[in-house]
Amino acid sequence: MSCSKIFSGDLPELTYGIIKYLQNDFLTLHSCILVNRLWCRLTIPLLWENPFSIPTKNYKFIEIYLQNLNDNDFKTNLNIYKINDNLFYLNTLFNYTSFIKDINLLKVITSVGKWFEDSVRTLKPGNRYFLQNLDILSESNFKRLIYISLFKTFIENEVNLNTLNIDIFTIYSYEPYYDDIIVLILQNSNFIHNIKNLNLYFGSSSPNILYHNNSTSEYKLLKSQILQVIYLHQNLKKILLDNNSFPYYQSLFLLKEYNCSNTLNTIILHQVNFNGIINLDKIFEQLNVLESVHITYCYSLNSNFIQQIINLTKPFKLKSLFIEERLQINLLELLLQKSGDYLENFIVFGFDYDLSSRRQLLELITKYCNNIKFLGLYGFVNQITHLVSNLIESINHNLNYLSIHIKEIYQFNYNVDYTSTILQNLGQILPSKLEYLSLSLSIKKSDFKIFLENSQNIFINRLLIMQKGNDDILYYIKEFIMKEKRVKYLAIKNFGNIDLSTLEDEVNEFMLYNIKVLNFCELYLAIRAYEFVKNIDYYL
Repeated sequence: MSCSKIFSGDLPELTYGIIKYLQNDFLTLHSCILVNRLWCRLTIPLLWENPFSIPTKNYKFIEIYLQNLNDNDFKTNLNIYKINDNLFYLNTLFNYTSFIKDINLLKVITSVGKWFEDSVRTLKPGNRYFLQNLDILSESNFKRLIYISLFKTFIENEVNLNTLNIDIFTIYSYEPYYDDIIVLILQNSNFIHNIKNLNLYFGSSSPNILYHNNSTSEYKLLKSQILQVIYLHQNLKKILLDNNSFPYYQSLFLLKEYNCSNTLNTIILHQVNFNGIINLDKIFEQLNVLESVHITYCYSLNSNFIQQIINLTKPFKLKSLFIEERLQINLLELLLQKSGDYLENFIVFGFDYDLSSRRQLLELITKYCNNIKFLGLYGFVNQITHLVSNLIESINHNLNYLSIHIKEIYQFNYNVDYTSTILQNLGQILPSKLEYLSLSLSIKKSDFKIFLENSQNIFINRLLIMQKGNDDILYYIKEFIMKEKRVKYLAIKNFGNIDLSTLEDEVNEFMLYNIKVLNFCELYLAIRAYEFVKNIDYYL
């Protein structure tokens, strides 16, 4: 009865709660639109909260946005490029522009670029978007017209933004576009006045991207403009800063005129080098409602940094700690003594530690960190897998994300197989449901069968396996996982570097059981650290 009422629309609040739970499942949301008018009305705003970030090759939504722009100059400029008024979708059911909640400047810029290539450059003469013989300067000016026009329509519609992402990847060709957009934002301060989440990132998404000189006057001006953007916020709740932005904005937190002390509850520091950084204790002391601090892949977590944290009279609510560099064990213990009870997300790379330090590291985590939801252990050796098992068992009441990378160290005693020990024990100590499980180790078929038999009642939403051994485990994957439908997303890579997602017949077979096979790199969170950090609320 209740189910029929939900589908008929008699319980709109409950219906919306169910649909909102599917917020990031775009394929299912598109299906919800077709159920009835109510479901369509409730679903459309969710699909249009952040269309620039939806993985799609269709960028026609940009044209739908532009139709709401009340700007005669824009239409005049279109005529210059021989684009007629048919650009606009005149009859739309919703004011789609009003639904946008999340804007990422870089994704807006790249989406417009892809729209230009798909809808403008590739078409032949006679099509409504064809631009005749554009030189590089004219092409750039046309794109700038689109960027500026998009933000004008957002401003005109008085959208209620929740998140603004300013990702400056120091790509020279993009810099003028950033400047145009930020200047427009500064001229219309109400547009960002009540944004809750502000993410700032200055760097590169790839080592292959060509940098230009960060000390140029243009780049300094851009940073100065972004500082003004931050200063305009009166209700900022979350901020993400990286190594290039944190020192630049560190002094901002100490300004009495900047009213973030009673609003800011989340700080994410990503790849910050703390060497020479001072006043951390003063910054954190003045933030009255700070609920979580996330330190991810930062550097120089030395005695100077630790002492500033220990000096705090307030609790240091460290929710995330991702460590890539080797830390002194005694310093890490001091930090965990201060914040271990708050720690929920812990990633540590043990490659550079000796065996004794690896033991101490695992023992410290087990001793001080009882509330971990996300655990990543990379580069730990097979001799201490019993300590890995002890740690997982001690936190399994909260555990939701688990990633284990075991590095095999061979000894003269070949009768001892530590990797088998952890795999055989793991199925008995995991919680009944996991959002994410990633295993990177040498797997024997017999051990894998025991693991699957011991974990038959466990559902894993995303399962990743990096098989470092030579045994073919696919048979047991099909018997215990595929046929029992125990996962939703699956990624497997074997010792020969063959990815399951490249085997079409196998992928289709899993699809028959509603299991989607993805490329290993698509699911592997450790190599998508920046995306994880930016969307930390979503993952957790």
